Amino acid sequence: MGHVEVNRVTYVLPDGRPLLNDVSFRVGEGVKAALVGPNGAGKTTLMRLIAGDIQPVDGSVTSSGGLGVMRQFVGSVRDGSNVHDLLLSVAPPAVRQAAEKLAQAELDMMERDDTKTQVRYAQAISDYTDAGGYDIEVLWDTCTVAALGVPYDNVKYRDVATLSGGEQKRLVLEALLRGPDQTLLLDEPDNYLDVPGKLWLEQQLKETPKTVLLVSHDRQLLANSADRIVTVESGNIWIHGGGFMTYAEARKARNDRLDELRRRWDEEHAKLKALVNMLKNKARYNDGMAPAYHAAQTRLRKFEEAGPPELAPKDQLISMRLKGGRTGKRAVICEGLELTGLMKPFDVEIWYGERVAVLGSNGSGKSHFLKLMAGEQVRHTGVARLGARVVPGHFAQTHSRPDLLGREPVEIVMTEHARLKNEAMKLLARYELAGRTAEQRFETLSGGQQARLQILLLELSGATLLLLDEPTDNLDLASADALQEGLNAFDGTVMAVTHDRWFAEDFDRYLVFGSDGKVYESPEPVWDETRVVRAR
Repeated sequence: MGHVEVNRVTYVLPDGRPLLNDVSFRVGEGVKAALVGPNGAGKTTLMRLIAGDIQPVDGSVTSSGGLGVMRQFVGSVRDGSNVHDLLLSVAPPAVRQAAEKLAQAELDMMERDDTKTQVRYAQAISDYTDAGGYDIEVLWDTCTVAALGVPYDNVKYRDVATLSGGEQKRLVLEALLRGPDQTLLLDEPDNYLDVPGKLWLEQQLKETPKTVLLVSHDRQLLANSADRIVTVESGNIWIHGGGFMTYAEARKARNDRLDELRRRWDEEHAKLKALVNMLKNKARYNDGMAPAYHAAQTRLRKFEEAGPPELAPKDQLISMRLKGGRTGKRAVICEGLELTGLMKPFDVEIWYGERVAVLGSNGSGKSHFLKLMAGEQVRHTGVARLGARVVPGHFAQTHSRPDLLGREPVEIVMTEHARLKNEAMKLLARYELAGRTAEQRFETLSGGQQARLQILLLELSGATLLLLDEPTDNLDLASADALQEGLNAFDGTVMAVTHDRWFAEDFDRYLVFGSDGKVYESPEPVWDETRVVRAR
């Protein structure tokens, strides 16, 4: 069994800004803890500190039982990496080191086949065996069969880039959950997983005896899997010992308590200062008051040295004012529509004001359908058209916006929507994108910040039909709630592809892209032909 302990850790960003200040917490044996907080609060940085990728300015991090790490982008081992490289990247350090020496010895043998090289090669094989390398390859065979449906030997040299994001995540999760490490750090393990994949992950987290610290923005997964919530806010850490369903209430109660403690401290501070001033004035004319004056000074000094109680973290004030506008009664009309090679012909009409969730497994054509309705070139047959006065606005799933690369949010808003700089800054502030963030290049923003900027651009576009492809994937909890509030107030039609079960509950209709190629409607959410009911 394993554990993680963070002891009084302080971390400062390269530009000198403090990110984490004297934070401490412990995740005990067998606990499943979720690390949550606003985008940019330091969740991934904290995971990297625990993994040993970076070092704190002060404090220490300890763990036991071996540490298995899934980083946020699992496929980025290096350019041209294969399945073997991917699995090796999450293997225990001893296996990784022995594998590197073995690979080098094999290269040396190809260049020269002398006795000295043969001895080094034999030693490398022995070291790899002793480290458990061949044993773990047997484990990898089980993992590739479970995740990809083929044995390890058949897929070991396959380029990682040919795997979908969901396949990469599933493969790494299989290796970590089945592997020897007893403590797991999982940074957004559910991203790119479809709902059956998320259900599988939830079940694995419930059943594994391992200690797990995970970062996730999926509210349903948090509700179903985490028994401890570790929150990073304003450079500090606090822990909610219950599950996610009681988290919002616990956070509000904590913040109310901190506000009350601060108010009392401020009142006592003001009283002590007033007392010192009063006694100081009296001591000028009455020497007998000097001892009382000095005693009050000492009391004030000690009070100030002890310092005020912790300030309650500032709530994210994200306000998404999606406006829309009146259109014709029929917003979307599809007749005999078939996206080539992806689905069978189907008919559907979507009416003004409806909220339609587009559901189905990865690769079923959902994203291509939204692109077609947004006016992009997608091979198809049949009719797909928009109603009168319908203006589409498209939110791209992967935030792939080459038109925004190299540009800053403030410049984008100013040039594309004819805003003065102070107007642009006010708009960005409503999306928590002001300050330094407003002047960062688009590609350097976090996934959540890129998502919020895209939603702001939708707000400014005048769109009356919102075509949203996985809009909540990278949004933090507060941003996802703000998006749902914004959509509820939107005067128009919404179509959203989503694997977010919590988000999907707010929709009126469900258009399901079935695994057999048929497209049909359901009165309730359907995930890969398996009905999923949100936990209440």
